[in-house]
Amino acid sequence: MQIIEVTGYAVRSAVITMRRRETPLEFVIFPMLHVASPTFYSQVRVRLRECDLVVVEGIRGKSVRVSALTLAYRFAPRRRRNGLQEQREGLLLPEGVPVINPDVTAEEAIADLKALPRSTYLLLMVAAPVMGLVFALRGPRAFLDDDLVVEDLPSTLRAELLADDPVGHAMTDRRDRRLLDALGEIHAERGGEPIRVAVVYGAGHVPAIVSGLGDRYGYRPWEAEWLTVLVPA
Repeated sequence: MQIIEVTGYAVRSAVITMRRRETPLEFVIFPMLHVASPTFYSQVRVRLRECDLVVVEGIRGKSVRVSALTLAYRFAPRRRRNGLQEQREGLLLPEGVPVINPDVTAEEAIADLKALPRSTYLLLMVAAPVMGLVFALRGPRAFLDDDLVVEDLPSTLRAELLADDPVGHAMTDRRDRRLLDALGEIHAERGGEPIRVAVVYGAGHVPAIVSGLGDRYGYRPWEAEWLTVLVPA
């Protein structure tokens, strides 16, 4: 199943609705990129208005090291000619819809990265700002890269290698577990209600969300809607 599609002219995100036959609750998964066109974020916001609860990503607390890592995607939107925006809650979350954030703290996120070999950790901290500058200079066309494709199961050898990357695991494993535990609590407490629960998380987390909801609770992908993330000029 495709989650993020990259073609020669556009990047698209598949909004996935997951259901189970026994109960009426629906989970609606929004695979996000931290930088996208303003139109993409406005389309997500419109759809979130139709949901009863939003589960949103966001490392809690402040950290100089976390801020350094996010430079990888904060530089690109600063060049106005790129026509891009950084993902921010103000662009996404509609008023009146309850929001919960089960994400890790900044301290926990950095602790997971420090568990990597010291050389890997230091290289990551140095590389993030450099990558941000590259994205900013190349503009939207930097996103037309096959490595940005996300699928529920890797379909190429390179995708398998990227999926096994220890840095990726350090950045996502604890966060995925925390998220799935929160979704499990929602299922246990409100599974019998006919509500729509939006899960607004980075696309890299979505394979774990889809497999976790299926393996743990029996939810299956029911339908999907493609949203255009960006179309480079």
